Amino acid sequence: MRISVIGCGYLGAVHASAMAELGHEVIGIDVDERKIAALAAGRPPFFEPGLPEILTSATATGRLRFSTDIADAAAAEVHFLAVGTPQTAGTNAADVSYVDAAFEGLLPHLAEGALVVGKSTVPVGTAARLAGRLAESAPHASLAWNPEFLREGFAVKDTLEPDRLVYGVAHEHVTSVLDQVYRAAIEAGTPRLVTDYATAELVKVAANAFLATKISFINAMAEIADATGADVTALADAIGHDARIGRRFLNAGIGFGGGCLPKDIRAFTARAEELGRGDSLEFLKEVDTINLRQRKRVVDLAVAALGGSAHRARIAVLGVTFKPESDDVRDSPALDVAVQLKGLGAEVVATDPEGIENAKRKHPQLTYVESTREALRGADLVVLATEWREYRALDAEETARLVAGRSIIDGRNVLDPAAWRAAGWTYRGLGRP
Repeated sequence: MRISVIGCGYLGAVHASAMAELGHEVIGIDVDERKIAALAAGRPPFFEPGLPEILTSATATGRLRFSTDIADAAAAEVHFLAVGTPQTAGTNAADVSYVDAAFEGLLPHLAEGALVVGKSTVPVGTAARLAGRLAESAPHASLAWNPEFLREGFAVKDTLEPDRLVYGVAHEHVTSVLDQVYRAAIEAGTPRLVTDYATAELVKVAANAFLATKISFINAMAEIADATGADVTALADAIGHDARIGRRFLNAGIGFGGGCLPKDIRAFTARAEELGRGDSLEFLKEVDTINLRQRKRVVDLAVAALGGSAHRARIAVLGVTFKPESDDVRDSPALDVAVQLKGLGAEVVATDPEGIENAKRKHPQLTYVESTREALRGADLVVLATEWREYRALDAEETARLVAGRSIIDGRNVLDPAAWRAAGWTYRGLGRP
């Protein structure tokens, strides 16, 4: 099919490349000339495993091209809206101005029978509003809402092999068009759910709210474990055997971050308040509070490990991205901890396999080094803040030969406490005795 993807940020660039990889003819549109030039040259403007390969493959075949002119999308049968919905400055609400601008820019270029498909995470009610606008200005076109469920680090796989497809539609014929777009996934047995607009919009934010709640729940249990001498990891193993609960995402640590979960749960609570149902999601405010408190707990553990003061102490912070296999530092707990320690007068030396350049632009006051060994050399304290594979695989004995003080804060609870203590380290995790 002929497809356009409006917005070539993280979501859009992956979606455009994956659609072309599946055999569709795709054009990606974005107002950022540098981004478009990089994508057209086969260079993703961010790190995502597997994306360079499918981007290069798709552009080489001619099935994928990019432009800054939205008029170039006119020939497409299906138009995906994949622009961002950041948190509005000064409030918790989502900023849908980019969605509105992309939609309005697209209206004059919609061919007869065209389908506009929203993929952006938006407040419930947005699709119905846009559908009304479409009926006024382009009644020959239709609207659907098709939320994305991408995990950074696995986005290519999640697009090519989704675990479910959700279509929010108002007209039956739209379903068959989307089935053509996702034919490969449907033939592979991917579950497909057809709903109304509001349900499709809620599916994404409800999923993120549930995941955030699960993470904050186990972090709350870690606080209780610290107060009682219990082991939160063993606790998670035990309750995780209950099929109603499950073990995934029951890992206590420094908390969640990134460009989705934090802003999405805040926007969800803001929208509930607009709907007069704020009490229904009041618990999400506590979920957010617990999550942010984890960062302060790691900082407090670091100060205690240094004898009560971080002033002039050399601290190696391993990881600045919000998760491994990503260069994303948006609302990163790891970077936040590094900045807080710097504010306490510490000499913070941070490293990360992929996120250093983005972190430098956000917080240039920190010292960044490329290698783990360089970060560790002479450190009075080590803080493992992002669970990259190379940090999980650190050898306690070898690491001890590089540092000035054998003290480590395991902010992700991924190391073996017994092995590190046997090597003479003072080890401290979250909720681990």
